[in-house]
Amino acid sequence: MDFATIIGLVGGIGCILLSMITAGATPLTYADLPSFFMTVMGSWFALMINYTIKDMLDVFKILGKVGRTVDYGEMKVAEALISLSERARREGILSLEEEIESLDNMFMKRGLRMVVDSVDPEVIRNIMETELNQLNDRHGKWLKMLDQWAKLAPGMGMLGTVQGLIAMMKNLEDTASIGRNMAVALVTTYYGAMMANFLIMPMMGKLAVRDAAETKVWEMVIEGVLSIQQGDNPHILQMKLTSYLTPAGQKQLDEAHPQT
Repeated sequence: MDFATIIGLVGGIGCILLSMITAGATPLTYADLPSFFMTVMGSWFALMINYTIKDMLDVFKILGKVGRTVDYGEMKVAEALISLSERARREGILSLEEEIESLDNMFMKRGLRMVVDSVDPEVIRNIMETELNQLNDRHGKWLKMLDQWAKLAPGMGMLGTVQGLIAMMKNLEDTASIGRNMAVALVTTYYGAMMANFLIMPMMGKLAVRDAAETKVWEMVIEGVLSIQQGDNPHILQMKLTSYLTPAGQKQLDEAHPQT
């Protein structure tokens, strides 16, 4: 569980509720079914015009990932690559074959299988970079989808505002309907801004950070696999991998594999 996401959601909701209460209102003051239909449901169906039904259902699975902790294990990947490099240096590339099956990282496993099979280095790079590009494309699709939703929600909110004002202006003689139409006019904008700024955009930002982190690890794997294939000295590989790590990670890797 990603406690930062949970704390952010709970803390944000708490601040919003406190703001309502200290202003002399209650949460029910802002509950408006017509505004919900216009902004929340309207933006969701508007987004469906550009995507498939499956995409629209899968987007909730993607959003659900925001609440889960993800560890791409860059340190584990770096240490595994250095260990494999040392063995390949001592015993030859073919000695890695028995270790490949025990690897948890499927991307690394596929790359090393090509190395053991003596595939041309350029072919290995092209295949692995294509797979990385496909990963980025999949992630990019969801990020673009959320970005569009973040734009549609305030837009539908403004549309609801205009709709409420039109209804109010056309029925000024009906004083009982003025408050109801004005509520729709204002609350729809409120809902749209809330969806975009408190929910969708922060979630999209977290997913973008995770995409960058996973991409970095895959780039480390490509660098390591090609270095092993070329027969680089393990210390050279360690220096290459160190550049991908934070200062704390660099120190930890140097302590685990001191260069003598």
